[in-house]
Amino acid sequence: MYVTNHYGLAVILKIMKKYLLILLGLGLILTGCDKNDDPQVADAFEGITPNPEAEIDVTVQNFMWQTMNTYYFWQSDVSDLGDNRFNSFEDYVSFLETEEDPGTFFDEKLLYTEDRFSFYSDDYKELTQSFAGISKSNGLEFGLGLFVDSDDVYGYVRYIVPNSNAATKDIRRGDIFTGVNGTNLNLDNYIDLLFGDSDTYTLNMAEISDNIISTTDREVTLTKEANLTENPIFITKVMETAGQKIGYLMYNSFTNEFDEELNDAFGEFKSAGVTDLVLDLRYNPGGSVNSARLLSSMVYGTYTNSVFLKARYNDKLQSEFKDADLIEYFADATDNNTPINTLGLSKVYVIATGSSASASELVMNGLDPYINVIHIGTTTTGKNEFSVTFVDDFENGNVYDPNREDNINPENHWAIQPLIGRNENANGFSEYTDGLAPDILLREDLSNMGILGNMDEPLLAKAIAEITGTTAKMDFTVDMPVELVSSSKMFTKIKDNMFMDIKKPLNWIKKQ
Repeated sequence: MYVTNHYGLAVILKIMKKYLLILLGLGLILTGCDKNDDPQVADAFEGITPNPEAEIDVTVQNFMWQTMNTYYFWQSDVSDLGDNRFNSFEDYVSFLETEEDPGTFFDEKLLYTEDRFSFYSDDYKELTQSFAGISKSNGLEFGLGLFVDSDDVYGYVRYIVPNSNAATKDIRRGDIFTGVNGTNLNLDNYIDLLFGDSDTYTLNMAEISDNIISTTDREVTLTKEANLTENPIFITKVMETAGQKIGYLMYNSFTNEFDEELNDAFGEFKSAGVTDLVLDLRYNPGGSVNSARLLSSMVYGTYTNSVFLKARYNDKLQSEFKDADLIEYFADATDNNTPINTLGLSKVYVIATGSSASASELVMNGLDPYINVIHIGTTTTGKNEFSVTFVDDFENGNVYDPNREDNINPENHWAIQPLIGRNENANGFSEYTDGLAPDILLREDLSNMGILGNMDEPLLAKAIAEITGTTAKMDFTVDMPVELVSSSKMFTKIKDNMFMDIKKPLNWIKKQ
């Protein structure tokens, strides 16, 4: 499910073994094994034990270092990941023992200073479920803003996930809250209060009057529930106005389990004769690269000879690939071989904000060489690298494969999600670490959030006005722009991650 593209997995596995053999050659006595074509490598690294005096189990640290040394995009920039970092195997083990906590080891020893997005999880099953849109949640999706000249924080409701606990409560888009369990939110406490261990909390609600937020006596109690599945296709509709048929899609994450439903939505757009499309990615933090490729094909066309992206890995990996191995093209079918329903547009209107990241930005960047992408909103996050889920499965290059869960080291439940590459578009452009700037700047207004999908919701209304040319009919003045601190999605397992999941057969490894 979460694998690198083309036959790269086999290539990468060989590289991993090559560099581990160099390390092992520093003095480790190897033992035989019949697990793979380099059995001594797997056997030796599975059998690493710490210095008895240290009393530290370095199984997780060893898995992390192996993986990061091979795959990490900035491997050459991190001295502790250098291929010649250690003078002996004992030096290597001593290094692994420097941090008892694997999370601290990952953050302090293995990450490049400019890396904002790589992360780890101590439960790979929980992480992989989140990629499928399954999580423990109360269904309240909200943004967090900062009061002017203050460390005090407020929350504002963006949307409610259907069939969730929040969907049963008196709370809706645009509602404001300033406290939790009677404690006012600020920069020091909001994480513990909203995203701590407690599954149930009570929001202290507020109201806006004369552009001032004031706390009220109203309270809303919410409870997080396990296994909540969020359909990322939040709204689809066709609007007819000024003689135009406009399709509107609000898409809130790139979740490949819903690719067929996404294709069905475009089938409905096509059947309705949609000539213009508003793609709303304002709260979409990213996800599947393959879903981004499919969505882009639904917008632009099934041109399987046209480059959608070219992957760029670290220098060690890049040299092992041919250029053709790094290219992904637009698609003409889903992974289930369902023909793509494409609108074949020459222009698309994209609503995107500072909460739009990774795969959302990939769609915008990947389409840009071919069609006019009109970006309405604010500057995006600026996440132009992709990642892969890694677990302790050496024979599979440590790449997570749901069909190989029995092969994962049962003593190591950790996963890491490091950035391993950068996606360029057909023009070779990928430098948007500062985000993609809007063509039409328009912030969300706390005092006028509107109803998502309604034609008078400000950002959608602006897109419609641009399509129809009726710009004079609505005032787009923003009285209370949001000063964004964070959002609820940044505290999920997936956060704003973009993972490479172009599906290819995993039997490459066996054939090598």
